[in-house]
Amino acid sequence: MRAVVSVSLALIGAADAFTHGAHRSLRAAPLRAATLPGPLAEAPDVGMLPDCPPTIWNSGFDDVVGERDGGGELLECPLEISATDYFGPSEGPNKDAASITAKKDEIMAKLQEHGCVWFKDMELTKSPEGFRSFYDALGLDLCLDPIHTSGLRKMISKKDGIYEEVNKPTLRGHYIGLHQESTHVKTSTYGAFVCFQGATIEGGDFLVADGARILRDLDPAVLQRIYENKVRISVSNLDFDFLAATGPLKQPLMNFFQDLIAKAVAPKFDMELEMLWGSDGKPYRLQAVEPPMSPVNRHPKTGMPVWFCNIHNHARYLRDNRPCTVPEVGMTDVYYGDLSGIPKEDLEHIDEVSRKHIVRVPMQPGDIIFVDNYRMLHGRDIFEGDRFHAVAWFSEQTDANGQKVAVERKQGNMLNEMLNNYVENAF
Repeated sequence: MRAVVSVSLALIGAADAFTHGAHRSLRAAPLRAATLPGPLAEAPDVGMLPDCPPTIWNSGFDDVVGERDGGGELLECPLEISATDYFGPSEGPNKDAASITAKKDEIMAKLQEHGCVWFKDMELTKSPEGFRSFYDALGLDLCLDPIHTSGLRKMISKKDGIYEEVNKPTLRGHYIGLHQESTHVKTSTYGAFVCFQGATIEGGDFLVADGARILRDLDPAVLQRIYENKVRISVSNLDFDFLAATGPLKQPLMNFFQDLIAKAVAPKFDMELEMLWGSDGKPYRLQAVEPPMSPVNRHPKTGMPVWFCNIHNHARYLRDNRPCTVPEVGMTDVYYGDLSGIPKEDLEHIDEVSRKHIVRVPMQPGDIIFVDNYRMLHGRDIFEGDRFHAVAWFSEQTDANGQKVAVERKQGNMLNEMLNNYVENAF
């Protein structure tokens, strides 16, 4: 998440949501009633959806530079597909869905080869109902967002597992850097992003970048250094400056707040967060920090080494040097695994390489960006006006016999709704 506004907004709002927000009315985007037959009409609601699957880590490298340099040819990314050319002219939702089903194995093979497929000129997917029909036709298994309970992404259709992208007016001027939809604990296997309405004035391009290409272009010394040191991501800044004036009560109060948030709030986000004072040098700032992670991982299917790190989105130094409208409480940061600072020169190099591989996608209504979430990073440029994009996430887990297995979900949807209501209204 990642990706979006920091989990800290939800951490700060959790107490308010529980004590004051449960009675507030929840605002939902209006949706037309489902009109398509078959799987859509019988689609499960969010209460039946599985949780996001666990992150698959395969990040041990004897020679991370040598292995990334030994990879094969990288194909066009994203692969652009015209729906008219590939499926034929639209003949209505049922036949369009059948055309997708007929080519689902080929589509999934293309996704694995290229990492990202951009479907253009789609008629079927100009509505939430048609979008659901698209991924049902591919036989994809819906799952929750990795940080579903944080409330950072509102569900526009609980029944169909469709989340709204970051279209909030308060975040129009916020540049969302590159990231995978991933935490140390959970990672979606695939994602499908859809445009229902582009920005009405200007901007708002969707951004994608190939993690394999980013990895191959990183300076060997920078790559070796960050791989050996690992990274830790701070997802919140909770400032308790008033504690400076509490005299002998200072330490007991610090212990109280640290323990309260660590035990009562942080576990609900299922990110293995550690609550730490003063990680960034501010003694009365409590930060929620993920465990040390490798910035490089092997793709779970292909074994390809990929850049698997959200540093471009979360590094405070990079955020401070581009459009950012997130309040201080929502600022994230990235450290080495021992919580020491990452050199600015290394952050600037990672930013330069990441931006080099960004592909801007000016999505039109109905367009789909279908991504392999272990390989691809995504983001969003600033925009003016109104914008309505959405996303659905998918899992793919198999047992020892190669049969698909469901993932149990741990959290209900009430927390997501209450915290999203807080995030929508707090700033």
